[in-house]
Amino acid sequence: MKLSIVVPVYNERDLAPQALARIEAAPLPEGLDRELVLVDDCSTDGTRAWLQEFAASRPHVVLKLHEVNKGKGSALHTAFAAATGELVIVQDADLEYDPREIATVLEPLLDGRADVVFGTRFLGHTHRVLYYWHSVGNWLLTMLSNMLSNVNLTDMECCYKAFRREVLEKIDLKEPRFGFEPEVTAKVARLGCRIYEVPVSYSGRTYAEGKKINWKDGFSALRCILKYNLLG
Repeated sequence: MKLSIVVPVYNERDLAPQALARIEAAPLPEGLDRELVLVDDCSTDGTRAWLQEFAASRPHVVLKLHEVNKGKGSALHTAFAAATGELVIVQDADLEYDPREIATVLEPLLDGRADVVFGTRFLGHTHRVLYYWHSVGNWLLTMLSNMLSNVNLTDMECCYKAFRREVLEKIDLKEPRFGFEPEVTAKVARLGCRIYEVPVSYSGRTYAEGKKINWKDGFSALRCILKYNLLG
């Protein structure tokens, strides 16, 4: 069995080498092969050239390039289309999430309990203390998403999401930016997928350190929650 680790990348020249080294070194369950699917979303800081050099010497790495910046959601659409693994997991390139926890996130898929697994930053693992209002916004968005999709997630916005490949093949994803999170949540819930949550640690960044999501993305997430739960 093969795991496709999909990594959207945009202007992460300083952190991408560390992140990808950790992803490559992360232990996987026995019998699970590793494929890295990287999508450079038109980086302008030297990330693209470094990724091309990185991928050139590694047959297990697939690199896709966007010629214009389209957003994280669009990068994930490209990555999902290129992935060949029976299992697919999303991993950011900014070191906020620890690749050593990938194996833990995969457990409910590998033992046959789940079709989709969400990570959660709010069930007891170590996390960096940062923005209070971000946590309030995340809680409100997750609560509204749960009310409309009738699931009981604690962290709809968590990066770590793992899927059986056949689940991704059944959903048509549209959102180009951070709306991917509420959109995919609504669509897997509507499919009746068996969804599990797994606690993960979190080392969030400040805006000075390169964090990209902002308050406008919160309003976009609200729009997506309403759109994909009420209108399909």
